Amino acid sequence: MASELCKTISVARLEKHKNLFLNYRNLHHFPLELLKDEGLQHLERLYMKRNSLTTLPENLAQKLPNLVELYLHSNNIVVVPEEVGDLKELQTLDISTNRLLALPERLHLCLSLQYLTVDRNRLWCVPRHLCQLPSLNELSMAGNRLAFLPLDLGRSRELQYVYVDNNTHLKGLPSYLYNKVIGCSGCGVTIQVSEVKLLSFSSGQLTVFLPAEVKAIGTENDHVLPLQELAMRSLYHTYHRVPKDLNFLSPISLPRSLLELLHCPLGHCHRCSEPMFTFVYPKLFPLRETPMAGLHQGRTTVGFVAYCCSTQCLQTFDLLG
Repeated sequence: MASELCKTISVARLEKHKNLFLNYRNLHHFPLELLKDEGLQHLERLYMKRNSLTTLPENLAQKLPNLVELYLHSNNIVVVPEEVGDLKELQTLDISTNRLLALPERLHLCLSLQYLTVDRNRLWCVPRHLCQLPSLNELSMAGNRLAFLPLDLGRSRELQYVYVDNNTHLKGLPSYLYNKVIGCSGCGVTIQVSEVKLLSFSSGQLTVFLPAEVKAIGTENDHVLPLQELAMRSLYHTYHRVPKDLNFLSPISLPRSLLELLHCPLGHCHRCSEPMFTFVYPKLFPLRETPMAGLHQGRTTVGFVAYCCSTQCLQTFDLLG
C-alpha cells in the first residue's frame, strides 16, 4: 500500500497533476511524499476523504500553495494548524465529520475561501474573525455543539447560505442572517414558558420596561438575550415614547450611528412586531408542495423561517395564527 501511494504521488508530481485522489487509503498520517522537496506546486484539488488522519502538517500551505479545494471529510482530525490561513488560493474546505473542538483563528486570512463545511464536529464556538472572510458564500456547521454565533455573522453580502442544523444548544441567530438562506432545524430545546409580567424601573417621569426573559436569569431554562440587544430594545421604546421636546436621546447623549439604528431596526418579530437589532429566535416551518416553488432551482417544496424576539413568541407563533 505504501509503495502504491508513493507511486501515485510521484506520477502526480512528474505529470503536474491538478487533482489528486487519496480517498479510502487508510492513512493515519499525512503522506510525507506530498511534502517532499518543493511539494506539488501545481496541485489544485486534494481529496483525502475517509482516512484516519489525526493532524495536518504546519507547512501544508508552503508545499501545496495553489490548493483551491481541500476535502478532509471523515477523518479523526482534532486540530487544524493556524498555517491553514496561508492557503491564499483556497476556495473550498470540507473538514466535516472529524473531532475538531475549534477552528483556527487565522482561517480568516484565506481570502479566497467561498465554501466552508465543518459539519459533525465538536465545535463550541465560531471565531469572530470568520465574519471577515470577504468571499465566503456558504457556511455549514450542522451537528456541532454551538451555543451562539458571532453577532456580525451574515453582515457580509457575499454570505448567502448558513446551515447550523442540529446544534441543540443554539437558541438564537444574529439578525444579520435575517434575509439569508438558513438551515436551523433541530436547534435549541423545547421548554414550557410560564406567563411572567414585564419588569420595569423608573426615574422621575421616565419608565423603562425590560423584556420578560430577564426574570428567568439564573433558572435552569433561562433564555436571556445579550445585554446589547436588551439595551437597544429598551432605548427604542423609550425613544419613541418620550415627547421629542424632552430631548431625552440627543446626538450628544448617543453616537449618531446608534441613533440611526434606533430609527430603523434590522427586523421585527413575526409574532408581536417587537424590534430586533442583534439577536433573533428562528422557527422553521416546512411547507407543502407548491407548483411555484418548482420555478426556483427545480424544487417543489419550500420552507419558511420565522424570526421571533423571545422564547415566548417562539413557542406561540404559528403561520395559521
